[in-house]
Amino acid sequence: MRSITGDRVNDLVIAYIGGGSRGWAWGLMKDLAMDEQLCGTVRLYDIDREAARRNAVIGAKISALPAAKSRWHYEEKATLRETLSGADAVVISILPGTFAEMQGDVHLPERVGVWQPVGDTIGAGGFMRALRTIPMYVEFAEAIRDCCPDAWVINYTNPMSLCVRTLYEIFPEVKAFGCCHEVFGTQKLLCALMKSELGIEGVRRQDLRTTVTGINHFTWLTSASCKGVDLMPMYAAAAEKYAESGYSEGKDDNWMNSVFDCAHRVKFDLFRRYGAIAAAGDRHLAEFTAPHYTRDPETVRGWKFSLTPVSWRLEDLRRRMERSERLASGEEQVDLTPSGEEGHRLLAAVLGLGDMVSNVNLPNRGQIPNLPLGAVVETNALFTRDSVAPVYAGPAPAAVLPLLTRHVLNQENTLRAALTCDRQLGFAAFMNDPQLENVTLADGRKLFDDMLENQRAFLPEKWFR
Repeated sequence: MRSITGDRVNDLVIAYIGGGSRGWAWGLMKDLAMDEQLCGTVRLYDIDREAARRNAVIGAKISALPAAKSRWHYEEKATLRETLSGADAVVISILPGTFAEMQGDVHLPERVGVWQPVGDTIGAGGFMRALRTIPMYVEFAEAIRDCCPDAWVINYTNPMSLCVRTLYEIFPEVKAFGCCHEVFGTQKLLCALMKSELGIEGVRRQDLRTTVTGINHFTWLTSASCKGVDLMPMYAAAAEKYAESGYSEGKDDNWMNSVFDCAHRVKFDLFRRYGAIAAAGDRHLAEFTAPHYTRDPETVRGWKFSLTPVSWRLEDLRRRMERSERLASGEEQVDLTPSGEEGHRLLAAVLGLGDMVSNVNLPNRGQIPNLPLGAVVETNALFTRDSVAPVYAGPAPAAVLPLLTRHVLNQENTLRAALTCDRQLGFAAFMNDPQLENVTLADGRKLFDDMLENQRAFLPEKWFR
């Protein structure tokens, strides 16, 4: 049972669902090892038990490093409920299904001219991913309710909004929030612009004060300042200056060498259209405002970002699996490079070890008053002992509100369709996404049916009756 000694929480129990992760889990392990405020046990649960077992070995190696400031015990667990029993905190980071299903999510729509840079949040791909993810989160919510109802739950899985929304739908008293680093990237862009445009160096993103509003991967900054300096005029000037060329943050044309980087042309274009700073990666933003930026691969390249093929993810998985074996065997030494995520710091805050403000995904309790109550939105929140209180962001900008509302309502319909296996409502939500606005009804119906069939193994049989 956890206890507090001075500024330290001892014997904390963290249940990690998806504990075989070859990315997120390693990052969390390093962050925990370097956080002298926390120590305890991490239980790793994954449907791939061997991956979780290997991560228990890697976690022990990380914790044993001489430079580690905190010691943790890692153990692989056989069942979800054993993992959750009496846990103080729960971390969820899973791949819903396999890359075979994601292959269909991302690439089947290409036959009707729908090109998805990511395909995990909205659009045809995001919808299908949600259908197989929501039943998993129903199970998670029920198990958390039964095994550790007072635990704090941190979600990293996409589609973020619907994952968090499902937890609250099934277990309204759950203490869950969703963490996403997309806003961090835009804050870092502001720091880079302060250096290049204003000559102000040494600014960290944590030094900024930003008002965050919107929904996950379609977030917006309606204000931004640093030490009393309003950064909105600077950003407006940069949006005009770099509208055509893009902005490299000192990396030359790095966007050409990575499936994740961009030159921020989509962000700048959205600012010029709507007057607020779109605060996510261009790959995600383009999907919410399709098909303007994603008409075809040439259009995508012209906006200086990339499509992320599932073939790349498969190759990346192969490399990470090989690295996992090297780390576990000792062939490669572990290190303590911080992940850049804030989950461990947010956990420390709710355990009473210092207040903190960060952007997170929570049900709308009025923090964005002109979006539907209960829908999951992304704003800043104040983390204090046993409390996560959304910070009032004010009404979403009038120019952006129609875009946001369409996606929020579509996500609510997606949730309802997934929970009830309502094929008619599901198809309506599928076709209502702007990515499919140029797809005929017949082509859309055939695509919907084929994409459902592609993930039959992960859906209730009721979908196919």
